[in-house]
Amino acid sequence: MPTPSLDSLLSHNGVSRRSILRAAGLGAGVFAAAPLLAACTGSDSSDSGSSGTGTVTFGSNGSDEVPKKAYADLMAAAKTSENLTVKINTVAHNDFQNNINNYLKGSPDDVFTWFAGYRMKSYAKQGLVADISDIWEKAGSNFSDAFKTASTGDDGKQYFIPLYNYPWGWFYRPSVWKEKGYTEPKTWDELLTLAKKMKADGLNPIAFADKDGWPAFGTFDYLNMRINGYQFHVDLMAHKESWADPKVSKVFDTWKAIFPYQSADSLGRTWQEAAQTVVKKTSGMYLLGSFVGQQWPTGDTDIDFFEFPAVDSTIGADAIEAPIDGFMMSKKGGQNASAKKLMEYLATGKAEDVYLATDTNDVAAAKDATTDKYNALQKKAAQVIGAAKNISQFLDRDAEPAFANNAALPAFQQFIKDGDVAAVTKNLEAQAKQIYGS
Repeated sequence: MPTPSLDSLLSHNGVSRRSILRAAGLGAGVFAAAPLLAACTGSDSSDSGSSGTGTVTFGSNGSDEVPKKAYADLMAAAKTSENLTVKINTVAHNDFQNNINNYLKGSPDDVFTWFAGYRMKSYAKQGLVADISDIWEKAGSNFSDAFKTASTGDDGKQYFIPLYNYPWGWFYRPSVWKEKGYTEPKTWDELLTLAKKMKADGLNPIAFADKDGWPAFGTFDYLNMRINGYQFHVDLMAHKESWADPKVSKVFDTWKAIFPYQSADSLGRTWQEAAQTVVKKTSGMYLLGSFVGQQWPTGDTDIDFFEFPAVDSTIGADAIEAPIDGFMMSKKGGQNASAKKLMEYLATGKAEDVYLATDTNDVAAAKDATTDKYNALQKKAAQVIGAAKNISQFLDRDAEPAFANNAALPAFQQFIKDGDVAAVTKNLEAQAKQIYGS
């Protein structure tokens, strides 16, 4: 979520520089300043013995107010429950995400926040994180098979503990919609008609921000799944399908239809700033993950969402974007008995309950988490995720990290500027061939 300095630079540089980065096999974080994402303490603070009651360092990307407090509460609970002292190193979300290579190759924390999907598998394949299959042997029954699959590397071993997942949808204020007489659209044409009506009513129809680069991925992902189907989308992310395929051009062409209704100057604003336009009732709706609820004032329940509507009736709308967030353990952390004990605790429903008591915008992953205290938004999110036939992880998690960061992010931002479909598809395919080697 959470503009990273490197991504900002990349968006203004040519293909040759990106090609050099890829040819060297370097991710976005390699050229970032190391202090951005360094462990908060040295290795001498970790308990390398067998007691499992020592100190654990924890690297967190939860830099916004709500998740920052939720992680603080969670680690305080670990102290009470497990007699663990956890030292938290919080880094701005985008800096954390885009400097992860330096972090893991340098002096990482024992445990750190990360994502399921290709990005988890990529760092496992590089040997930069610890195998936690032994933890899964103890805690695995507390998760569904789908969560286990999402936590498993290409070698069949587990490297990830899920904390929660959350759906992407169109979020809005029901009070505004009731006042204006709006109804949730079921088709793309109905969405366009609604956006046109909102504009006539003096609202900015669609809040949109892409200064950080990743938010635009959600729009592309959904349109691709709605137009070409879930399997085509997954295969495109793995470059088993070509970005030069006319099917992909159709996605970008369809996206252009809502350009007149999206926020102006989107490349100059963050997702939080865009969210505030919905909160302040100047924008009608916003496509984002349910974490957007963090931007609503505490106790403000005037929030709802609808699923991304169908574009092609033969494809339908049974695929959902619902990324999984959780925890991984560095290679150093794998030598720390206390870090392993923390990971075991994080795999419990009682740990997830602590986190979600503060960050009430997500859905717990553990089977024994308490769901009877879910608010209306969480209940709906759980229902929508549970009913989905297919679940995607998000472009920057389902695709090769170097492609997402160094190719897709600046290419999408350029497309938002100029709307040139032929240029963006040609560019993406050329870079995908270099990065994926095919």
